[in-house]
Amino acid sequence: MATQTTDIFKTQIPRPDHARIFFSMNKPCIPNHSPSFPIRRRLQLEKKDTNIRVGYVPNKAKAVAGGTRMSISVRATVTVKRTIGGFLSSLVGFSHGLNDKSDLLSKLLLIELVSSELDPKTGLEKKPISGYAHQTGLKDREVIYESEFVIPGDYGEIGAVLVQNQHRNEIYLKHIVLNGLPNGPIEFSCGSWIEPKFDNPEKRIFFTTKSYVPSHTPGGLMSLREKDLVSLRGNVKDKYKSSTDRIYDYDVYNDLGDPDGNPELARPVLGGSKKYPYPRRCRTGRPPCKTDPRSERRSDTFYVPRDEEFSEEKEISFVTKTAYSVHMLLPSLEATLKDPDLGFPSFTDITQLYKEGIPIPKLKNQASMQILALRLVKAVCDAIDNLQFETPAMLEKDKFSWLRDEEFSRQTLAGINPYSIKLVTEWPLKSALDPDVYGPPESAFTEELVELEIKDFMTIGEALKQKKLFIIDYHDLLLPYVSKVRQIKGTTLYGSRALFFLTPDGTLKPIAIELTRPPMEGKPQWKKAFTPSLETVGLWLWRFAKAHFLAHDCGYHELVSHWYTLLPSFFRDKALRTHCVTEPYIIATNRQLSVMHPIYRLLHPHCRYTMKINAFARQALINADGIIENSFSPGKYCMELCSMAYDQQWRFDREALPADLINRGIAVEDPTALHGLKLMIEDYPFANDGLMLWDALKQRVADYVNYYYKDSSMVQSDTELQAWWTEIRTKGHEDKKDEPWWPVLKAPEDLIGTITTIVWVASAHHSAVNFGQYALSGYFPNRPSIARTNMPCEDPTEEQWKRFLDNPGSELLACFPSQIQTTKVMAILHVLSNHSPDEEYIGEHIEPAWAEEPVIKEAFESFSSRLKELENIIDDRNADKSLKNRGGVGVVPYELLKPFSEAGVTGKGVPYSIFV
Repeated sequence: MATQTTDIFKTQIPRPDHARIFFSMNKPCIPNHSPSFPIRRRLQLEKKDTNIRVGYVPNKAKAVAGGTRMSISVRATVTVKRTIGGFLSSLVGFSHGLNDKSDLLSKLLLIELVSSELDPKTGLEKKPISGYAHQTGLKDREVIYESEFVIPGDYGEIGAVLVQNQHRNEIYLKHIVLNGLPNGPIEFSCGSWIEPKFDNPEKRIFFTTKSYVPSHTPGGLMSLREKDLVSLRGNVKDKYKSSTDRIYDYDVYNDLGDPDGNPELARPVLGGSKKYPYPRRCRTGRPPCKTDPRSERRSDTFYVPRDEEFSEEKEISFVTKTAYSVHMLLPSLEATLKDPDLGFPSFTDITQLYKEGIPIPKLKNQASMQILALRLVKAVCDAIDNLQFETPAMLEKDKFSWLRDEEFSRQTLAGINPYSIKLVTEWPLKSALDPDVYGPPESAFTEELVELEIKDFMTIGEALKQKKLFIIDYHDLLLPYVSKVRQIKGTTLYGSRALFFLTPDGTLKPIAIELTRPPMEGKPQWKKAFTPSLETVGLWLWRFAKAHFLAHDCGYHELVSHWYTLLPSFFRDKALRTHCVTEPYIIATNRQLSVMHPIYRLLHPHCRYTMKINAFARQALINADGIIENSFSPGKYCMELCSMAYDQQWRFDREALPADLINRGIAVEDPTALHGLKLMIEDYPFANDGLMLWDALKQRVADYVNYYYKDSSMVQSDTELQAWWTEIRTKGHEDKKDEPWWPVLKAPEDLIGTITTIVWVASAHHSAVNFGQYALSGYFPNRPSIARTNMPCEDPTEEQWKRFLDNPGSELLACFPSQIQTTKVMAILHVLSNHSPDEEYIGEHIEPAWAEEPVIKEAFESFSSRLKELENIIDDRNADKSLKNRGGVGVVPYELLKPFSEAGVTGKGVPYSIFV
């Protein structure tokens, strides 16, 4: 193996005219919407400077040759990162790596120093001071260049550097350090790819860490600030985007289908219509399909701006060991599991996935396969090719917990989809859908049924008055798709809802599950409520009803709670509410806020990797015939349902955690209560931990915003800020631009609320619905991704009913996902639940720009301390035996909002951004 990888680390430079991915081992500024980057402190650059606070300039002493007209000499040290592009290229199909060492080291870099001051005589910008950097050495995997400058004594404070790459290929510029200035060295932390001048002659701009609102920008930097932003907006006439471009623009989701490849793979365009409203994605500029000009032609690579690509560490972790390894494994799995409809013969066979694994045929590149599979699977044996999954935490704790109704209810409050449960505020329940199309609107949850289940506690009237009834309701969202989904082989669907009662000990008791089929195929509406039962037929029908409802909840979580944020609950919270709604924030931030802007620098770490992971999702997960369509109940209608959920449910003003809890009836405002809210369910782990984290985030944002915006006039007069928020509303979420609930940025408190909401969604919300997926869904009977057969009691034939009575367990296994569906979903869930080694958790490390302002630095340190306190509080809560929804015998404790984590599948940790 060592022999095979000897040449991996040879210096190379990629050709910009080919699709590829290369990454830096340092933590790059992603997304870097402009060529400007913050300065980082450097504790020791030269021996004589060991006590200097690098990059910090006291108010009375600037890092310039000031105080005299005598010129001084300044040395610029430039560090260029060497990558392992050749290794990645060989694995994932990119055609060119970095070129040979002689090409890299024989060329020069043009460096220009820019004064932040205008010429007092002419009122114009001072002429930049230019110099060429020459290669002087190698250090580890870095190439060092140096250049000498002579700076006049009255040149003023250096506010920016301009860089032109005169190599023939792009390079990754890590940082530039200026030594010899009176008050110590300055380091420009660049972390960006720079095109060769032959492809783009424009010089790249890198600013210092000093943040300025537009009206306070130094005169010498004003034109550069605007020029920088203009370069990132691109030209609407641009067509196909090169992999080296850094252009941010908007487009609709018109690249999920592939009508040119197969008419069956055509999918509707999401966004830009009343029928399918949706947030916008990053425009790629690919040509339209031949058979459907409204759709964009798919390709092997999906454009994201160059500096949005993964860092090299993240690329190795995610691409070579996780996501693309799934891509490589799927053909082997399909070759082994030749029957796509084959289910598991027994529950013992399911557990064998974790004990013995699945034999898979040898791949052509077995060595690469073993490298790639390490992160995904527990073992890949040399003697026997075997895919063996890690044992999920839930199965490890108690392999029978999925059968318990107490665990079913507990996971609505402490599981991976805690956003769906809400208070019952109206009775009787009725559908809002057209009864002429979907049948009688009355719910099967009758007063008699409910009172029979809660008779030991109170009447239904008392339960409603005391706010004890709660519901998870997907009925009207799913019912319009039932007839269409049932035309797809191997799946089925119902409109569904589940009712719960809050018991005196603070836990939820499931009362009933309702499943509805609309009138179809000449049959009338079919509707039935299922309740927990000790009688054998009722017991098994209840288990089937739970399986159907959980499949719906699982889908809603991936498509709405997650992708709405990426994907595996399929209708509301993860995909829709985090991934896809966040991308417009990132695009607008890069297009409208200069890197010098304080709000850009506050949002910067919360944008890392999101556009890249969303592009991967469009490429392999949510695309036509992708993993989601093949593994979740709605099939090819998954993304249509996501669009419907966006239309019916998404409102920016309700994405803040307190507003969400109030909207769902879970909390009411109470100034005397902790966090200003009184919870209707006191032992609600997600809400209790989440509110503490929300308060910490809001205080951190408030300290930051109030430092830069002293009054309302500063918010209203900030042209970049107002353009940013307008573009998010009118371009990023154009289909909802006229809604009256959008906040207006008039005062600092408006900005604090808006920024806190964006930060919450990108960090805590996403973590709550993402990192517990493998722990709780890796054993699929607990949360099946799909239900493949109808309820045994829905218009059964005599033979079907007899099969159910004779062997209900086998019938339930036939309802569960097939073997190939299971293994695909397990592989993806493992990827999505994994923390990479270079993870950046909120409050863990301070950004360089924040550290330069003492007030901001102190506020960050206070924020970090609060997060460490939260870690201890969560541990204490999980150890409290009176809090039955947090843990217990054989129960996975609730740790999803613990801020910090080690690498791997841990079920905890809150990174800054959405990257999986």
